[in-house]
Amino acid sequence: MKKAFTLPIICVLLMFSVGLLVLSVNQTSNQATTDCLVGVAFCGNTTQEAKLLIDRVKDYTNLFVLQSGPISENQAATTEICDYAVKAGMDLIVFFGDLDLDMLTMKKELFGDDFVWRVSWVNNAKERYGDRMLGIYYYDEPGGKWLDFDSWSLFIERAFNVTDYREAIVNATYSDVADVYITADEGDSGYHLIKENSLMLFSSDYVLYWFDYLMGYDVMFAQVGWNHTITQDIALIRGAGTLQNKSWGTIITWKYDDPPYLDTPQNIYEQMLTSYTAGADYIVLFNYPTYPETNQFGAMNDEHFDALEKFWTDVVTNSEVVHGSQKAEAVLVLPQNYGWGMRNCDDKIWAFWEPDEKSEQIWSNICLLLENYGTNLDIIYEDPNYLLNNNYEQVYYWNQTIGP
Repeated sequence: MKKAFTLPIICVLLMFSVGLLVLSVNQTSNQATTDCLVGVAFCGNTTQEAKLLIDRVKDYTNLFVLQSGPISENQAATTEICDYAVKAGMDLIVFFGDLDLDMLTMKKELFGDDFVWRVSWVNNAKERYGDRMLGIYYYDEPGGKWLDFDSWSLFIERAFNVTDYREAIVNATYSDVADVYITADEGDSGYHLIKENSLMLFSSDYVLYWFDYLMGYDVMFAQVGWNHTITQDIALIRGAGTLQNKSWGTIITWKYDDPPYLDTPQNIYEQMLTSYTAGADYIVLFNYPTYPETNQFGAMNDEHFDALEKFWTDVVTNSEVVHGSQKAEAVLVLPQNYGWGMRNCDDKIWAFWEPDEKSEQIWSNICLLLENYGTNLDIIYEDPNYLLNNNYEQVYYWNQTIGP
């Protein structure tokens, strides 16, 4: 009787164990042996919207970027969404616009909203989520804001002890401004909080990647999808990451300032493929805003999700497609601390200066080398702290005359 009773129990236990194993495999299959983290950025307003998006993409992504301003102000919602994403087998990057304790305390006193919870949340993130919690997406577009909005002119005034930053610029050099830029985080306790908790510091930008890394960011995403040249963005961010030993990625943003915002699914697929073969460690789709209003998933439509799934199955999990197969064969070396936007030949230098006598030749060399090398080109800056060390077969300098 005991043997007859034991056998069914063993069978039930075996079936239960197999069920758990299958469940475990299903939950972690999107994490297995991938060289690149691929995901979506959630920028919606509610936990329900976030969960819908996670359920939609969890079988063909392995990264969830919680990049919502409203959610970042709500502790319960932030935790609930992160719990849900990790349970779905995804790694996490969480956006916070401010983690400086003094500023958070001031906001609470002035506006009554309690943002101080963010500090304890970050302190406990690794304990709660383990290695799934990669880091914090802290602030956004530091270089772009500097060049296009003069948003950091206050740092110039403080550094040079003037009341109007234009007084300082009269006698300042590019290196003076670069020093101000890369030390701008020193008084922000949020930067130190992130590092002290063994979390990586993330952000995205569309200019000045080299200097973002010098500022202290561990991972930068180049914003592609605009009417920029993706090969130039990759040359700049991969070059910066390679020389400074930092990780890099791309975040595919808007093609248009108006609806439908995102590029066609086919073009987005090609941008992801280009990023992957160029060696991006991260590829993210910026899924914002909601369009049309009836779309419960954000800006991505069914065809965008199909393109993302196709990319996952045909590229990321396909052993025949080699991650980083398009390696940099050549490098263009720019002058040290030359903070030129390089989006066009008339772009600003460190926001305060018009193009100078070097700009025309640099622009000409960039265009020619990108035409010749495509994604096999890196662009870096002269810096005694970061030497080439035979990383490239061919080295070009900004002041060379480069033939066709």
